[in-house]
Amino acid sequence: MGSMIGPSRTLPAPMILTVVGLGAFVTALDQTVVVTALPSLMLDLKISLTQLDRASWIITAYLLGYTAAMPVIGRLADVYGYTRVYQVSLVVFVIGTSLVAVSQSLEWMVAARVIQAVGGGATVPIGLAIAGSALPRKQWGLALGIVAGAAEAGSMLGPAYGGAIIELANWRWIFWLNVPQSAVLFLALFWLPNQPNRQNRIDYLGSALLVAALLLVSLGLSRSSLFTLSSPLPFVLGAAGLALAGLLLAVERRTEQPLLAPALFRATSFLAANGAQLLVGVSLIIAMVTVPLMANTVMGKTPLTGAMWLLRITGAIPLGAVVGGLVLSRVGIRPVMVAGLGLTALGLFLVSGWELDVGEPQLTLHLAVAGLGFGLVISPIMTQALTSVSDDYRATAASLVVVARMLGMTLGLAALSAWGVEHFQTLMSELEFPLPQPGESAEEVQTRLAEYSAGLNAVGLSLFHNFLRVAAGVALVAILPALAMGTGLGRSGKSD
Repeated sequence: MGSMIGPSRTLPAPMILTVVGLGAFVTALDQTVVVTALPSLMLDLKISLTQLDRASWIITAYLLGYTAAMPVIGRLADVYGYTRVYQVSLVVFVIGTSLVAVSQSLEWMVAARVIQAVGGGATVPIGLAIAGSALPRKQWGLALGIVAGAAEAGSMLGPAYGGAIIELANWRWIFWLNVPQSAVLFLALFWLPNQPNRQNRIDYLGSALLVAALLLVSLGLSRSSLFTLSSPLPFVLGAAGLALAGLLLAVERRTEQPLLAPALFRATSFLAANGAQLLVGVSLIIAMVTVPLMANTVMGKTPLTGAMWLLRITGAIPLGAVVGGLVLSRVGIRPVMVAGLGLTALGLFLVSGWELDVGEPQLTLHLAVAGLGFGLVISPIMTQALTSVSDDYRATAASLVVVARMLGMTLGLAALSAWGVEHFQTLMSELEFPLPQPGESAEEVQTRLAEYSAGLNAVGLSLFHNFLRVAAGVALVAILPALAMGTGLGRSGKSD
């Protein structure tokens, strides 16, 4: 491996990957850490169960801040240097996390989570750009796989990390512990050179329009009424977001150094990578929601068991990310993408055939196959996106790919919520609740109740099976944009 060399200091590439990998890991923890902290947090902030929809904004606010700010911060890094913008992002992250830790109301916490997300969301795309700078292009696959795998591992371990801290202290310490971790990373980054591009400029008007457009589109996609047609709100939000996007394109054509360079959208491979990433996001969120929900409901498992089942998917994703990075330079982008998406579809199709008494080794094998497939596609998508653009838009490109996945997950979650409720009601209409009949004995009533319960479980299992088949189908559809991503990597590491 090479090293990243500055005018007065040098750091071996493995150390650079360690620093940015830890940064991605620590900040990714906060995407999911609040899941297990939510009950304690609601109790402390006096949020009742009837206000659960309001409490969900604690999670939604982080996702919105993470998604909307990322492309702008990516461009800031391209202009002012990866290292300094990374350090500033860590400072913003620490300010946000400290404000979360001292929150006394829901409104305060939601605002603080947005600030936290703006800082934390920058670490992944900038970390990927730093990793790309640390190694020659022919080794980008491995470098990007390591950093992306670290981020996946952080998201995977977030709930367990939060639960462990709550057992030892209270939910506020989840966020206080981010401060010393970020301080260590901040100091370590001084060993990395900062290389600003003095000739580049920031498109501030374009940045404001993009943030507003992404916020409106994300909010529109997050509404289940987008699919049930029960409210015009998601369409109004989506239309407003698309109108701003149209205005953004008009502004960008007249801007000398636009935020979204036209070259980004003239590169078929870059557009294809984003299309594949969006579909992967849809498939991933459906699988991640369905597996523990299926375990905890129709299969009668405990929440811990459901979490352990999910861990069989998420635990395989970082492994797949590193393996994908290792083999990328040998076999090329298309084969790795097709193999990853094929494994994802295969694993999810196998899970969709489970019976209520599924056991080992099928359980672990099927879930791990899906997780390995999700992981395999991470490195080729990121590598193709970064090799499709010029060096002065590297962090911007990385951030747009991450945004594509977040939008896919938002869309998938809304579709799952809307279609799931409607489909469940349709299936339930075929069942008749066993009301006691005149002259019927207690044994006969109990028999009909048992039959109804079995029918209810069968309906639920059928619903979850359909969810998983849809997720598998989406993964197969993602092969189409994957085939347009390029044939592979040449000797120089440049995409063919």
